Amino acid sequence: MLERVDREGAYSGLELNRTLTEAELSRQDAALATEIVYGTIQRLNTIDYVLEKRVKGWPRKVEPWVRSLLRMSYYQLRWLDRVPAHAVTDEAVRLAKKRGHAGIAGLVNGVLRGILREGVAPPLPAGLPAAERIALEHSHPRWLVERFIAAYGVQAAEAICAAGNMPPHASARVNPLRAERGELLRAMADDGLDARASELAPAGIVASRAGSLAATPWFQSGELSVQDESSMLVAAVAAPQPGMRVLDCCAAPGGKSAHLAELMGDQGEVIANDLHPHKEALIAQQAERLGLKSIRTTTMDAAELPDRLPPGSMDVVLLDAPCSGFGVIRRKPEIKWNKQEEDVAALAALQRSLLERVHSLVRPGGTLVYSTCTIAHEENEDTVRGFLSQHPDFALDSEWPEEILNALRRGGALPADFEGMAQLLPQQFGSDGFFIARLKRRL
Repeated sequence: MLERVDREGAYSGLELNRTLTEAELSRQDAALATEIVYGTIQRLNTIDYVLEKRVKGWPRKVEPWVRSLLRMSYYQLRWLDRVPAHAVTDEAVRLAKKRGHAGIAGLVNGVLRGILREGVAPPLPAGLPAAERIALEHSHPRWLVERFIAAYGVQAAEAICAAGNMPPHASARVNPLRAERGELLRAMADDGLDARASELAPAGIVASRAGSLAATPWFQSGELSVQDESSMLVAAVAAPQPGMRVLDCCAAPGGKSAHLAELMGDQGEVIANDLHPHKEALIAQQAERLGLKSIRTTTMDAAELPDRLPPGSMDVVLLDAPCSGFGVIRRKPEIKWNKQEEDVAALAALQRSLLERVHSLVRPGGTLVYSTCTIAHEENEDTVRGFLSQHPDFALDSEWPEEILNALRRGGALPADFEGMAQLLPQQFGSDGFFIARLKRRL
C-alpha cells in the first residue's frame, strides 16, 4: 500500500479499503495496518530527515519498496509502542531477505539497529527558523507551514500541523426521518459504544473506540450517515425548508445532498449533481439507504448547470467547491505531499469560475452557500470577497442557525465581526478544517 501511494500517487484511504477487504485481517490487525499506513505517510518529512543521514542517496536512489520498508519500520520504532523494537527490526530484515537479497537485508538491519542504538528521536538542531522546525517536528512541507504562518501566525500554524497528525474520531449524522439523536445514543450505549452528542453539529454524534460506524446496524437501516462534524454544518447553514428546490452542484458522494433532503423532511426537490458518472451511483445509493425520495441525480460539469436549468429556479444553491483539501490532511495525509503551492492559485481560479456560473440559478431572495474543506484564504474569504465585488445583487447573510453560532462562538471559530462566513480550523473542534459562507440574493 505504501509503495503504491509513493510511486503511483494512489489515495491511502482507497488503498486501505481495497486491500484490507481482500486480506480479511482480524479487526486488531486491520487497525494496526491502518495505523502504520496513515502514520508513515503523515510523518514522512520527519522520517526522511532521519533516514537521509543514514542511507546514501536517500530517498530517490533507493528502490521504492526498500524506501517504504524502512519508512514504516522507523515509524513503528518511534511512534508506536505496541510492537516491540526487536520484532520491528526482525520482521523488516525478514521482509528484506524475502523480497530482495542479503545485501538489502544487511542495509535494513544496520540502519534500524543504528537508530535504536543512538536514539529513535534525535533532537533537532537549535535555532531553526519557526517554519523549518514545525515542518520537521510535525512533518509538513515547509512551503505549506510558511503559508499557515503567514495566514494564522506561528502558534496557530503549529496547532494546525499537530492536528493534521491526529487520528480522526468517528462521527456520524443522525437521519431525523428515521431516528432521534437521544434515542440512538441510548441504543449505542446499550450496545457498549462510547458515543455522545456532537458539541458542534446539531445532528451529529461522536464515538470513540467504536470501529467503523458504517458497519453498524444503524448505518444499514439508514438511521445515520458517516460524516465529519464540520461537513455537517454546511447543509445546516443552508437551512432549506420543506417544499424548496435545492441544487448541490458538486455532490458526490452525496452526504450533503442527503442532509439537505433530511432537513427538508424529504419534501421538495434536491438536485444532486456531480462531474463523474461513476459517482452518481454513490449518491443514489445514499438516498436509497436513507429512504429519501426527493433527491434527483444529474451528471455534468457544474459550469454547465446554467445551460440546463432555468435562471433563478433554485431556492438554495450549494457549491461545495473542489479545493486543495488542507483541512482534511488528517484523513488524507498524502494531500500535503501531493499538492504544490501553485495548485492553490489554480484551484482559486476554478472556484471563482464556478461561482460565476452557478450564482444565476439562485432566485431573488434565495440562498447561495459556498464551502470548501481547506483553510487557504485565497480559496475561501478571498474568493467570496472577489465574487461579491462583481455581484452587488448578492450579500453575505449572517442569519445562521443560533445553535451553530453558539457552538462556533464557544470554540473560538466565530469572528467578532461575523458577517456570514466562518473558517473552522482542525484544532478548534477536533473536526476537519472547513470554510462556509452563506450569501443572499437581493430581491
